[in-house]
Amino acid sequence: MPAKARLLDRTVNSARNTAARVLLPALLAAAVLAPPARAQEVTISAAISTKDAVEEIGRGFMRSHPGVTLRYSFGSSGELQQQIEAGAPVDLFISASQRQMDELARRGLIRRETHRVFARNVLTVVTPADSRLELRRPTDLLEAGLGRIVVGNPKTVPAGQYAAESLRALGLWDKLQPRIVFAENVRQALDYVSRGEVDAGFVYTTDAATRPGRVREAFRPAQDTYGPILYPVAVLRDAGEPALAEAFLDRLVGPEGQAVLKRFGFEPPPAAARR
Repeated sequence: MPAKARLLDRTVNSARNTAARVLLPALLAAAVLAPPARAQEVTISAAISTKDAVEEIGRGFMRSHPGVTLRYSFGSSGELQQQIEAGAPVDLFISASQRQMDELARRGLIRRETHRVFARNVLTVVTPADSRLELRRPTDLLEAGLGRIVVGNPKTVPAGQYAAESLRALGLWDKLQPRIVFAENVRQALDYVSRGEVDAGFVYTTDAATRPGRVREAFRPAQDTYGPILYPVAVLRDAGEPALAEAFLDRLVGPEGQAVLKRFGFEPPPAAARR
């Protein structure tokens, strides 16, 4: 190689080495100091009667939103309301009753413009699948051969509130008090029945459908004995991920979410109640 070329080659290599010595530490320092990408997590507090449907809708949502994780808190609507009021970090609230949503709205804890009603349900009375009791109407709950009846605690459980309202309208609530036991949520009430720990229980038709072969429907209280069972949803005022929470809400109330809800037995809400 000519001397001039060798000199040029040494000059280029020297420049590269100098650049490497200067730039590499800077790049490494930048990599260390750069903040990690923030994980996108959306926390959803949802009435436990919606658990199966909401989780399925959530799986579709996460597939269409790579990098987003949904965190769920399922329970009775009243307990979830209390958690939110106590400052629980929640992005989206799904209730089985307007009562709990209205309480949060009065406290200014939801974004009112996001409030929607997306589904309705129906109350039913179930017995263990192997029960020999023949319950066909509410007054049959007074039969001497019937023992305990489980109802969600009306203080915090919407299904219990609707059941108490129905039994009061029928003049049966006070008469049945010695037989009634309270559950912390509607799924716990369902479990009591499916395990044969009680003779009958008040749940939603969508809950009864999750225990085929373990419980059977006895009768459905007349729907004019209790208020409409409507499911509202709203983004919380202090949501950490308000845009993503609203995107999930849109999926819930949209065609995809409604199709899932229908498969799980939920009915669409009356048009007048959707906002």
